[in-house]
Amino acid sequence: MSNELIFFISFALFVILMLAVDLGLFHQKDKPVSLQQAAIMSAVWVSFAIGFYFFLKTEGHELHNIKTQAQLEQIVRQNVHQVDVSSANFQKNINAYNDTLSLEFITGYVIEYALSVDNIFVMVLIFTAFGVDEKYYHRVLFWGILGAVIMRFLFIFLGAALINQFGWIMYVFGAFLVYSGLTMLFAKEEDNQIDTKNHKVVKFASKYFSVFPDYVGHKFFHKVGKKLFITPLFLVLLIIEFTDVIFAVDSIPAIFAVTKDAYIVFFSNIFAILGLRSMFFLLVNVIHKFHYLKYGLAVLLIFIGVKMLAHHYLEQWGFSTIHSLFVILAILSTSVITSLVFPKKGLEA
Repeated sequence: MSNELIFFISFALFVILMLAVDLGLFHQKDKPVSLQQAAIMSAVWVSFAIGFYFFLKTEGHELHNIKTQAQLEQIVRQNVHQVDVSSANFQKNINAYNDTLSLEFITGYVIEYALSVDNIFVMVLIFTAFGVDEKYYHRVLFWGILGAVIMRFLFIFLGAALINQFGWIMYVFGAFLVYSGLTMLFAKEEDNQIDTKNHKVVKFASKYFSVFPDYVGHKFFHKVGKKLFITPLFLVLLIIEFTDVIFAVDSIPAIFAVTKDAYIVFFSNIFAILGLRSMFFLLVNVIHKFHYLKYGLAVLLIFIGVKMLAHHYLEQWGFSTIHSLFVILAILSTSVITSLVFPKKGLEA
């Protein structure tokens, strides 16, 4: 069994275990998740991500079972890592590789975690538009995140296969991210409104399934006689999943701008996705205060898109992953600070 497969299976078991713990901690009964619970779980997920960063920093070479200089050089070429491994000292090369791998992971994690905030904006709109009781948010998000983990796995390794087969697709991804960023930057507020009757997912589900007219507690399905209905809560879950697919189209190429190693893309993506639910409950009541954050995320997408389009030139100029991380943090912190310093009218209190 390859080291990559061992890492992947171990990570999958870790995800299953943590989701089981999370479900037992939060979901003993239908009730709103408290700010304290959300803060604790957010801290736990961030701590795990930081712990994984330090693990990669010391043992990252074990991911691809690198034992020789030839193997190291092959992996560096294959994944286009920006690291010099030409030293005669193999251990020094391994340390440089591990430093690069861990930096790529944490940069990808920050990008995905930041872009997840935009997902939270939309989730709030969906729950509000469909009149979902706050005590059922956790159930919908739990299954939504589980579905997102599976879809991200498919998207990431498909994306990696495409990049390995067609190098030019990086330019397609870059152009798409610039377009997405510009679209987000100039989007009007009314464009974010949710039409509960004419939403594509609602129309599709209503065409192929029998939809029960009312919520039935936390149930996704409801049986009347011999007929099985899907409930409005299941419709909301489908819309959450559909929304995540749309966001994945932006976020996954964005991380490929940082690293071509599909495993690092996957690990950074999933750690951020797993922390999304607790971050939702942490920010749901204050997200409206960060009104400039959407503009910051738009600029972030444009920056990453331009980086993908001009990656050959940037590499020649010595623009590395650490420079990308500094730019990303500067964009995000500027948008957050600006939101707090210049609050939206009516939110000053």
